[in-house]
Amino acid sequence: MAEWTIRRAVAHDAIPLERCIDGAYARYRDRIPDLPSVSEGVADDIRSNLVWVAEVDSKVVGGLILVLNDEHAILANIAVNPDYKGMGIGRGLINQAEVHCRSLKKAELRLSTHIDMPENVRLYEHLGWNQIESSGNKVRMTKLL
Repeated sequence: MAEWTIRRAVAHDAIPLERCIDGAYARYRDRIPDLPSVSEGVADDIRSNLVWVAEVDSKVVGGLILVLNDEHAILANIAVNPDYKGMGIGRGLINQAEVHCRSLKKAELRLSTHIDMPENVRLYEHLGWNQIESSGNKVRMTKLL
């Protein structure tokens, strides 16, 4: 199994990360017609928010976008290239975000996912997240740190 590493994203990671995100969400496109653009604004996120990428052999295979506010942090996007699924990359990215949030004294992480992605909801629950609201096509979740 290939080894992976996580590092902070830099400007030249924007296009590879966009491709990774689009690839990760491709399986949902036919199933979820109201799925918004999931890779739009990655370059802006790298400039304005906390973004990490996971690499295998210098190839971007995953990424996480974290938005900070005064009271908590928002996991805005996480994606892993489907060719690298099952290697623990997603869990590693989430762990990186949690460690960083704790270092900033953030007590809570939040996220929203699509109601038609129940496998994601189950995964987040397995990782200690709790549903706090379901409205329209969104499921909002939280994790206390």
